[in-house]
Amino acid sequence: MKLLRRIDDLASRYDAIFCDVWGVIHNGRVAFTAACDALARLRAAGKPVVLLTNIPKPRGPIPAQLDRLGVRRDAWDVIVTSGDAIRAELAARAPGPMFKIGPAHDHTLWEGLGLSQSPLSEAAFVGISGLNSDDETPKDYGDILRQARARDLELLSANPDIVVRFGDRLIWCAGAIARDYAALGGRVVMAGKPHAPIYDLAYRELEALTARPLEKARILCIGDGIGTDVAGANAQGLDCLFIASGMHGETLWSNGALDVAKVEAALAKDGAQAAYVMSELQ
Repeated sequence: MKLLRRIDDLASRYDAIFCDVWGVIHNGRVAFTAACDALARLRAAGKPVVLLTNIPKPRGPIPAQLDRLGVRRDAWDVIVTSGDAIRAELAARAPGPMFKIGPAHDHTLWEGLGLSQSPLSEAAFVGISGLNSDDETPKDYGDILRQARARDLELLSANPDIVVRFGDRLIWCAGAIARDYAALGGRVVMAGKPHAPIYDLAYRELEALTARPLEKARILCIGDGIGTDVAGANAQGLDCLFIASGMHGETLWSNGALDVAKVEAALAKDGAQAAYVMSELQ
């Protein structure tokens, strides 16, 4: 694994970028200026940038959200979301009924799919976009998961992430609930990173941008999630640049600097590999 100072060191090695969003180019409150500038330089050098995010919404409202955070428009070409990827699975189960877990602001995920909603006792499956409230934890869903498991219901999770960093806070995501349901022996369906459907969408979007398929060896993945971004890149046979801050904060640092040995140990713990590492994208 090579420690990088600037993304420009790789500009000649790759023809396109799959880049994570939350934790790499913003923290939920504000954009990371250096990261956005780095992506803009890659695009100026003719490298298309596909933003690959596990946000549990279709891509429609995402550009405006990025604008509000200060992410410059010339830092990316197209957005592919976990919400986009899971909608085909949700639509295939219409009309349901579905027992829904998730906040009201994720309403666009469910719209136009022909799904009805019901109490858990009458549901054909469980759909989750996130925890109902940011102050909840996975323990708050233990009874629901045990009841769903007793009925052998599938759980469709629109976001495989376990946690995200929102400013200085870590917030639980739908992936934590999916993880706990799988631990009970429940059937879980996910389409975002590290799973293949979101990458299939990304390849199609990239080919539409370039008007030709690109070799996987010429695509670089950038992300801060070991179990999502790095594991997904590994499964796809794509090189990965691991951003060692993001959700990890400074836990992979020593004496005020990135500790490569700590990074390697964290990756090895999850059986993941990264070709490159940076403390933050720049």
